[in-house]
Formats: sequence, C-alpha cells, structure tokens
Amino acid sequence: MKLTKFYDKAYDWALDIGPLIIIGLIILFIGLWLIKVVAGRLRAQMSKRKVHSSLQPFFLSLTITSLYILLIILVMSVIGFQLTIFSTIIGAFGVAAGLALSGTLQNFAGGVLILMLKPFQIDDNIVAQGQDGVVTTIQIFYTVLITADNKTVIIPNGKLFNEVIVNVTREGKRRLDFEIKLGYAANVEQVKTIILDAIKVTPNILPDPRNKVGISALEVDGVKFVVNVWVNPSDFGTTRLALHEKIINDLVSGGIKLPGM
Repeated sequence: MKLTKFYDKAYDWALDIGPLIIIGLIILFIGLWLIKVVAGRLRAQMSKRKVHSSLQPFFLSLTITSLYILLIILVMSVIGFQLTIFSTIIGAFGVAAGLALSGTLQNFAGGVLILMLKPFQIDDNIVAQGQDGVVTTIQIFYTVLITADNKTVIIPNGKLFNEVIVNVTREGKRRLDFEIKLGYAANVEQVKTIILDAIKVTPNILPDPRNKVGISALEVDGVKFVVNVWVNPSDFGTTRLALHEKIINDLVSGGIKLPGM
C-alpha cells in the first residue's frame, strides 16, 4: 500500500516536473550553441577592430562566463529552483570580494582604460609618478618602465592612470632646453655665434624646428643665455651631454671667461 502511494506521488511529480526538465534541457542546449556563436563573433569583431591583444582574452572570458552564469540561472528558474538563497550568497560573496580586492580592481580598471584609450604605447618614453623611462610592458594590473640608468620600474595602473602622464615620444620630437650664465664682460654676439656653431656640428640635433639661442635673464652678477634645440626623444640624454661639452670647450677656446675662472 505504501509502495503504491510512493509510485503515485513519483508519477505525479514526474508529470509536474518532467516537462519543465525537458524544456530546461532544450534551453540549455540552445543556450550553449548560442554562446559558441557569440564567442566566435566577438573574437572576430575584436580582431577586426584591433582591440589590444592583452584585452581580447579578458573580454572574451568575461563575456562567455557571464553568459554561462545567465544560462544556468535561466535553466534553474525554468525547472523551478528557488534562487533567493542562491542570489543572497552570490551578493554577499561579491561585496566581500569587492572590499578585499578594491586596490586590485582599481589597478585592473586603470589597465583596461590604458589599453583602450592608449595614452602611451610600448617603446614610448613617458614621465609619470616621478619616473622617467621607456615603456616595455603594459599589463592589466601594472606597467613596466626602463629608466635611462637601466632600472626596472613597475607602476600600478590604478595610480598611473589617475595621475598626470607626460608622453615624451608621441609628438616625435623633444626640445632640449638649458641656460648658460656668463659675466657682463662677455660679447653677446660672439657667445651666440660660438653656441650656434657648436649646435651645427653636434650629432643628432634636428634642423627643424629652428634652434634658438638668446638672452633669457639679466641678473646682478651676469647674463643668462638660453639654448633651445630639438632632438629625437631617444637621443635626448646623449645629445645634452655632447652639446654641453662642446659649448664649454668652444667658449673657453674663444676666450670667453666662464664663471669662477
């Protein structure tokens, strides 16, 4: 008698739930097929639009994972599972993870924005966070620079994107500026001629835009001459050293008295 009642209840349950399970399975298989189609289309569109190679796997993984979660929730809803507790657990976990990873998420968001907006690229010389160097790597969470004295600097993308970034390379040319202070006894035209001649023979100085030499300030103890020359960003350091040395030697050779002499 008890066995008969069990079979009756099982039969009633199968009649009630069976169609829902079948519909759920149909939705599951169709959903899996659609996710594959979407993944293929998304991959093709990202390649077509030249999305950065570091972002493509992330966007693809995020999209596919989100679609799988939505599909599972949809199938469970169709079958008749109560999702209230499930949703509460996911929400609590999300809040806890967000608080624990706030700094990491900030770096992640900064990395995504850097890769999408491209304020700088690989091999660009940038000045940021008190560091001056060439970008060698742009990752999701951090950016790596190599400084002129061969130091590796790793900057978190959250701080990097939220502060001022000076891209030295983007415009293709960099102006080298410096001042020379001489006494009032120095002949201005002679000094300018010596400096301009030194500029002409110093390697890596660009002829355009036009280089400038002039007086920048008149002070109690002397005159300041300003020198503006244009170079390629990669030649900035070596050209500065060479030009300084050439100008000093030529001024001395020309009989110009330097401060302290």
